[in-house]
Amino acid sequence: MKLYFKVPPEADGMLLRGFLRKCSVSTDLSRAVKFRGSGFFADGAPILANRRVEAGQVISFELPPEGEGVAPQDDIPVDVVYEDAFALVVEKPPHLAVHPTLNYPLDTLANGYAAWALRQGRSPVFRPVNRIDKDTSGLLIVAKNDRAHQGLAEQIKVHSFTRVYEAIVYGKLRDDSGTVNAPIGRHPIKRKQMAVTPVNSKPAVTHYEVIARYDGNTRHGAFTHVRLRLETGRTHQIRVHMASIGHPVVGDAVYGPDAYQKELHGQCLHARTIGFVHPVTGAYLEFTSDLPPYFKDFLAYIAK
Repeated sequence: MKLYFKVPPEADGMLLRGFLRKCSVSTDLSRAVKFRGSGFFADGAPILANRRVEAGQVISFELPPEGEGVAPQDDIPVDVVYEDAFALVVEKPPHLAVHPTLNYPLDTLANGYAAWALRQGRSPVFRPVNRIDKDTSGLLIVAKNDRAHQGLAEQIKVHSFTRVYEAIVYGKLRDDSGTVNAPIGRHPIKRKQMAVTPVNSKPAVTHYEVIARYDGNTRHGAFTHVRLRLETGRTHQIRVHMASIGHPVVGDAVYGPDAYQKELHGQCLHARTIGFVHPVTGAYLEFTSDLPPYFKDFLAYIAK
């Protein structure tokens, strides 16, 4: 299959890689086109990703053949909430990374998915549409082919993709609802962390709503159970935004205090609801998962 994108006047002079991102072509797909496919073309002539595009040009590329995916692992279960010929929704437990890295090539959801797909005679290539942190639990949508991935990724770009989380944060939020509108970028000193910063950052918007407040007593401090809706999807967005207003996620040792790490073995953050327009049928689909036991147990603990 071949894809075509016409360069509008406002994209004149952009680097091709930036224009492709603007068209919701993921970095993973761009790399696959470069290394496994036939490359990119501008009006039929080859063009490199570091060259600038011109208004009126038509950028095209063939979807590359599928790769082999990652190493399959049968011991990592895949909890499928919904599945059809184009996409599936899975529930990720806490303490499980979504993707392998160079240093940690195994023990991820991608490895479990590869084994699950191969058992059914399907492609083991893992195409997650939304990303959630290793210690965050909840719903994740996975596309079964590049075309479906492209259509779903576009919805994230235009903010039509529903992502609702629940979290327990430190302290009592003063307002019943609110919005954190603050750009997020790489921390200027701690390079493995993100931060609210105007430098080399991207817009980030998180809406929150209080579900319940828990007063502090002699055993522990005050907490707030919140519902959060993402308008954007930056790395660590909820964790960074809530910490920036003085209410870090409970159990988040990176952006909050170390308290309750022993009890939780992670953070109280759950991707509870996900909604999207099906890339083929056009129907709106929405799924909600139950709060996991670790989350319910901590709610019961602070309610005492």
